[in-house]
Amino acid sequence: MTKTVKPDDLIQPLLINELRSPKEAFRYLRNYLAGQFIGATRDDALLDEVLKCLFCKLYIETSASEELPTDLNLPDQACFVRSVFSKVRRDFPDIYPNDAEILLDPQAICVVIRECQFSLLDAGTDPIGDAFEVFVGSEARGRSGQFFTPQTVTDFLVKAVDPRPGETIVDPACGAGGFLASVARHFRTTGAGVDELASLASRTIYGIDKDDYLVKLAKLHISLLTKGHPKIVCGDSLAMQNGATSLRDELPEEGFDVLFANPPFGTRIVAANPQVLQTFQIARRWVLDKRTGRLMPSNEMQTRVPPQVLFVERILSLLKEGGRLGIVLPESLLSNKSYRHVIEYLITKSTIHAVIGMPEALFKTSGKGGTHTKTCLVIAEKGKRNSRKTIFMAEAKWCGHDSRARTIPHNDLPQIRANFKDFEQGKLNNQSLLGFSVSHEKISNVLCPRYYDPLMNSEIGVLEKTHNLVIFKELVKRGVLSVATGDELGKLAYGTGNIPFIRTSDISNWELKADPKHGVSRKIFEKYRKKQDVQVGDILMVKDGTYLVGTCAIITEHDKEIIYQSHIYKLRVRENDFGLNPYLLLAMLSSSTVQRQIKSKQFTMDIIDSLGERLYELILPIPKSEKVRQKVSDLVKNSVDKRIEARTLAQYARQLVTQNDA
Repeated sequence: MTKTVKPDDLIQPLLINELRSPKEAFRYLRNYLAGQFIGATRDDALLDEVLKCLFCKLYIETSASEELPTDLNLPDQACFVRSVFSKVRRDFPDIYPNDAEILLDPQAICVVIRECQFSLLDAGTDPIGDAFEVFVGSEARGRSGQFFTPQTVTDFLVKAVDPRPGETIVDPACGAGGFLASVARHFRTTGAGVDELASLASRTIYGIDKDDYLVKLAKLHISLLTKGHPKIVCGDSLAMQNGATSLRDELPEEGFDVLFANPPFGTRIVAANPQVLQTFQIARRWVLDKRTGRLMPSNEMQTRVPPQVLFVERILSLLKEGGRLGIVLPESLLSNKSYRHVIEYLITKSTIHAVIGMPEALFKTSGKGGTHTKTCLVIAEKGKRNSRKTIFMAEAKWCGHDSRARTIPHNDLPQIRANFKDFEQGKLNNQSLLGFSVSHEKISNVLCPRYYDPLMNSEIGVLEKTHNLVIFKELVKRGVLSVATGDELGKLAYGTGNIPFIRTSDISNWELKADPKHGVSRKIFEKYRKKQDVQVGDILMVKDGTYLVGTCAIITEHDKEIIYQSHIYKLRVRENDFGLNPYLLLAMLSSSTVQRQIKSKQFTMDIIDSLGERLYELILPIPKSEKVRQKVSDLVKNSVDKRIEARTLAQYARQLVTQNDA
């Protein structure tokens, strides 16, 4: 006697645990297979076996029925799954050769099927992406500048760019296929059936990656989601070569309609050899054209260019005129002075629709894994046919997980997407960090959204009647303020004496820590004394770092004998007619109005943030009332004096406790 077997029937004889999420299920399977699977313990080998079973699960989900004897013992279940895999081999010879088999034993096969009690065709999830993240993980790829792009980001960009059935789509740095998977889900949510989805994947979805293993994973990924045969090839997108073969022979000659990418990034990565660099305009040294006032490429080549820079030009070269793109780029590429030619290239060659800043934790995969590199999402169109007067910008504070990769209930991207949709329709009225517009006239070679914080301007505007709003640069120009930076001594100088070497972490709550972590010898101090010229009333301000940028401390009589590091500014107030003194300046620099400006102007330098020359852009709110200025100064001085007194008492107590008085 026989009966129709469905997926749930297949797992009934097994003990069914409480349903797990896909990621939880894969974590369990990774640990289970690592202990039980004889023949391999490497994560990529274990993942290969799980993916074979998932292909069989896909066939079971999408087939009408299968005949199987009623007695479903473990060997029969495993035999059934292996018979399904033979159909997978038949239909996907580009992925599995004729001699490929599932290497797991019958019990392991059934455990995999049992644990994967989720739909592969659910448009709201990406279980294959979860499997890749769990088994292979971004730590294994981070050395090559490749990091797993979270599904929240790939889905956001795909929905924002909105590829349509029939348009050709490519990811030139596809990795395991995260963006292409989001495209497949997007088509499914917009009404594509199983057969149409398979056809679209086979005809219109392309991917390139230089890692052969990732290419295989990407093919598996998209094939599992679509039952189609995407054109994903192994090759170097920058050189446009796969060994001796030109990649252009495998791509549409007229270019692509849509492109998504999270290019590899890293300053230490050798992106291309000199011959390849010669083919890139963006690899040349760019100089200011005095006639036009714009940066232009010279004939001089740079010797080494980070991959993220070259990919900007390659991405645009792959698109048709009017083609649309959604890409992830490091924030440093859109903000740092050394990359201004990249922004010039983008603005000249494309119409930028949106730039969205992402949280630093976006690419963290654990407390230590992943990267803190801050990124931005860029949505644009090749060419200037539909050039706009404004650009949509936003800054996401939350996006799925925190800096330890723990899932959090907050996600700003849905609201940002809704605001972007309103912007596209000319309906964006409320200006907030989750959605605001910036005119092209205000773009000053910086495409970092937080630089144009709309709340910052409104906060400053409120003070116009009661304060003199003075630009920092103007005060320096008039000689009211002077600015200097410190020096780096090297680790060999640490611990050579008791004179404090002040680092950014030694500045807190307007004072220098009583016990700085490192001390240097008097000989070293005397070497730098004249150059650093530290005086009472000077203000030390953190210039580079992460959360400490903008933190200030004032030099007192107890702090004159110090050396401060290069990541710190030394600010000095000179005689002036503005009513400005060190205590008033300290209060202003620490005010919410100035601190908000500092946060908007500190840009990521790949690893750390830096305020840099944007210090001179700060607008200082100096109270017009002499009475207010004096009151603020007195309060700050009183606070500083009491801190000194408390520090002196604490120091005396530490000395007294070990005295041996009779």
